[in-house]
Amino acid sequence: MIVKKLSKFSSDSFTFKINKKDKVTINLIKNSMNSDTKLVFQKNNLGLGKRKEAIARVFLVPGGGNIIINKVPGEKYLQYNANYLNMVKAPLEKLQLENQFDIIALVKGGGLTGQAEAIRLGVARLLCKLESTNRQILKPYGLLTRDSRIKERKKYGLRKARKAPQYSKR
Repeated sequence: MIVKKLSKFSSDSFTFKINKKDKVTINLIKNSMNSDTKLVFQKNNLGLGKRKEAIARVFLVPGGGNIIINKVPGEKYLQYNANYLNMVKAPLEKLQLENQFDIIALVKGGGLTGQAEAIRLGVARLLCKLESTNRQILKPYGLLTRDSRIKERKKYGLRKARKAPQYSKR
């Protein structure tokens, strides 16, 4: 599914260009030579994950286990938080593929927790797309379940969704 040429490249530097909603171009720069190679990812190599307000588009590239989120190294983007990093890598660790793929994610909306969980869901869905036997391994761990809890709407007459103003008897 993923272009065969990808295994030649290290993922030290990437540049992104988003053409349309369903097409993302990623330029890989070789270390030995300064020549660029363009990779075009389309819907068939895309894992989409959602959590709260966060939406993540995830791509897997053969590599050494690096994480790149919105053009920034994953460790820096997730503020060196071990819980978030382990959450993102969980689907690959369950399949013992953590050092075989690089994770490239484009995320928008929400906070860091929602974004990390959205990336995790996107990685798990993409792994199932690439090989159908992965579904049986990931499903018992709950990695393919979309957490549908979202913020409750504010109601009129209340301060928040359920918080009411203080009651005054007189």
